[in-house]
Amino acid sequence: MDFGAFILAQQRGYHQDSHTVIANSVEQTVMAEQAGFSNAWYAEHHFNNYSLSPSPLMMVAHCAAKTTKIRLGSAVCILPLYHAPRFLAEVGLVDSLSDGRLELGIGSGYQQFEFERFGTSLAEAGKMFEEYMDVIPMALKQKIFEYHGQYLDILPSSIAVRPVQDPMPPIWVTTGNPMIRQRAFREGHNLFVTALLGGTDAIQGLRDKLDSDIEASGTDGSKSRIGFLRCGYASDSQSEIDSYLESAQFQRRLSFSLKERTQQTEDGYLMKEIPHPTDMSFEDMQRNLPIGNVNYVIERMIEEIEILRPDHIALQTQLGDFDQKTMLKQMELWGDTIIPAIQKAVGPSVKLSAAE
Repeated sequence: MDFGAFILAQQRGYHQDSHTVIANSVEQTVMAEQAGFSNAWYAEHHFNNYSLSPSPLMMVAHCAAKTTKIRLGSAVCILPLYHAPRFLAEVGLVDSLSDGRLELGIGSGYQQFEFERFGTSLAEAGKMFEEYMDVIPMALKQKIFEYHGQYLDILPSSIAVRPVQDPMPPIWVTTGNPMIRQRAFREGHNLFVTALLGGTDAIQGLRDKLDSDIEASGTDGSKSRIGFLRCGYASDSQSEIDSYLESAQFQRRLSFSLKERTQQTEDGYLMKEIPHPTDMSFEDMQRNLPIGNVNYVIERMIEEIEILRPDHIALQTQLGDFDQKTMLKQMELWGDTIIPAIQKAVGPSVKLSAAE
């Protein structure tokens, strides 16, 4: 069981300039390594303030030069928005630049706003994604590869800068499609899942889906790692907790606006924060999440781990306009106290297999 920092790089308003948001993301990566996190993860989004990270691979390459041992990952590269040959070549380059520390998270995307601006069809994204799942191992494992599909058509080619990791970086798949999850289990890829701001019932629902997918895949799931994206915060200060919850609510509202294609702006860029019918009170959010004093967070995380049985927790750090200095101290607290206590309780790893 290990822990990563998921760094979304949000801009809640013009009181945050874009340079500072990205600089804070880099600073959090350096802190994550110092605090003992195993991974740092970077999102990919475009053309609005939900996330200012348009290229997780560029973030990995830059942060690799700022760190020495932490593993760095995309969470995720939205593959239908890429030109396949360039993407494949850059994966090899980034794994080389990071000295074999790349974790390659991939997904098909969900924000129509982004797809329209790339001239790409969201309706075709799932099929395109599956062709990428075909070609990525071919390109990274074989000296010469070619691929001729409905969407990707690549003549015999060779990736010039080969991955340092043999045979290729680990792949992490994020998807709501059970057929793709089953394929990931069959091919030994890892999966990222989230319960959003849901509580233990939602986590049990995730576990049930994974068990069903493992059974349908015809495997025992043991070749795949499960990463769990989760909001968590430890403090005796309710004002700090409320500030974190407010930022988490901001993220959720913008995510719904983009997913439901209801986003509104006054200037074409900065999205309005519109209340959503499913908004939860801060009390309900705190009740659902590992948020509270240190001992409560440890106990609650252990409970969630026992239900889901993940191999990796990706802790949501940067959200909204939460104070950077406070977050850096929070990451230190997790590294010094919370993560060691959880690892002592649950052990270094949690074996993934279908329920008996």
